[in-house]
Amino acid sequence: MLVHPENPRRGATGGTALDVAAWLASRGYPVHPLAPGTKTPAANCRECTGRRHSPEACPCHAEGRWCHGFHAATTDPDRLREWWRREPEFGIGVACGAAGLVVIDVDAHAAVVPDRGRLLPGIPIDDRVDLTGLESGFDTLALLAAHRGRPDPCEDTQTLRVRTPSGGMHIWYRAPEDGPRLRCSSGSSSRVALAWQVDVRADGGYIVAPTTRTVAGVYRALPGARLPAPLPLWLAAELARTGHVVEDHSPVPSTMPSTVRSQAVGAGLRPPVPGGRREAGRRLLGGLLAEVGSCGTSPSGTAFSEKLNRAAFTAGGLVAGGHLDEAEGRLLLLEAADRARPHQSRRNVLIVDTGLRAGSDRPIHPKERT
Repeated sequence: MLVHPENPRRGATGGTALDVAAWLASRGYPVHPLAPGTKTPAANCRECTGRRHSPEACPCHAEGRWCHGFHAATTDPDRLREWWRREPEFGIGVACGAAGLVVIDVDAHAAVVPDRGRLLPGIPIDDRVDLTGLESGFDTLALLAAHRGRPDPCEDTQTLRVRTPSGGMHIWYRAPEDGPRLRCSSGSSSRVALAWQVDVRADGGYIVAPTTRTVAGVYRALPGARLPAPLPLWLAAELARTGHVVEDHSPVPSTMPSTVRSQAVGAGLRPPVPGGRREAGRRLLGGLLAEVGSCGTSPSGTAFSEKLNRAAFTAGGLVAGGHLDEAEGRLLLLEAADRARPHQSRRNVLIVDTGLRAGSDRPIHPKERT
């Protein structure tokens, strides 16, 4: 999606906002109009304004109206042409859930920096860490990345990044195709948040497309990729850890039958690990599993998700380094998690699996006893 140097409203094809909307739709991203000069959806029709009904079941959608914001988003080129014919100054919104997008929305608003315990939910920041100069979501996201030993997403030129009129940034990623649905959040939330002043736009929300002009300015694509890259595994693991997974509440078994368990461990997902190397891997993982298990004595306030994610990430690294059987490690993790939190087996599985995948990128080689 290229931005015309002389006219910010000219986008992907060097045309109007409609051209940009059509370009997005042609790539499977459902779009909907934003009120001219704003970042909010175009107003509902008179009938929808005066009555209460489910946005998903609104009859206006079948009639080609744009009521209820992202619920009306479409990839139908004929409908898009009609919408922008009626109002050429519409901005462009993209329905994140329907588009399979997860957008990290980094804010740079002037605000009082909260206590360090609220900067990275679930991750304690030692008093010895100097936070001088921290003032926005750019800083907390960089802090989170540094804590995990990963590159700062704000510097990720391999995916679409958009500078907002307020000085923030939207980092667009594709959600995992076979992964769980991820929910939106606000960085100021005390319940579900990735980091302070870092919002998440995903299922149940929308994002403003580049080239959209508001009274505050234009959303401009930054140098680098013009399409979203896959969501990094470590960020997927962080979103699972911080409660962004949308639970479907379908039942899953919390344990495997002993016969299946023994077969899985015996077969493994990788070649068998030699005894000495396996012992070194188990020893390192054992301490982290003990921390997970200790959470069973307290229902909350023990950073359970953080401890489980750290154990799974480590296990993934041990598997990659050839010090742990993948099937065995996964079973050990799930057993410890289900003992500590037996009521959330599905979430435990998600945290373990995302942590294992993320950790597999960084092989770990513990010292072996002789």
